[in-house]
Amino acid sequence: MAMQYCLTLELKNDLQLIRLYECYHQAGQIWPEVIKSIKDSGIKKMSIYRLNTQLMMILDVDQSFSFDVKAKNDLNNDKVQEWELLMEKFQKVDNVQGNKTKWQIMDRIFSLHEQ
Repeated sequence: MAMQYCLTLELKNDLQLIRLYECYHQAGQIWPEVIKSIKDSGIKKMSIYRLNTQLMMILDVDQSFSFDVKAKNDLNNDKVQEWELLMEKFQKVDNVQGNKTKWQIMDRIFSLHEQ
């Protein structure tokens, strides 16, 4: 059964940084190792939307997807870690008890399909 998740993240309020962040995310600009990591994790579709500094990511995943497994695999992937470090220059990142908080899973409060 396919699942869908929505995550949010806030960018630093700097128009030049936001423009550069968007350039990094244009088709063909994301490093192939990052794309492979995304696809190998069970993510079938991913879109990111922006309103001012607020980002929203929508993930469509298959039954094999797990946030915990993806995080563990990403920690062991040097290129993904290099990408994450690069992206932190643009993102507001909270550091709580040594854990970096970036993308946060949003709670779905409405589904037309369920009505």
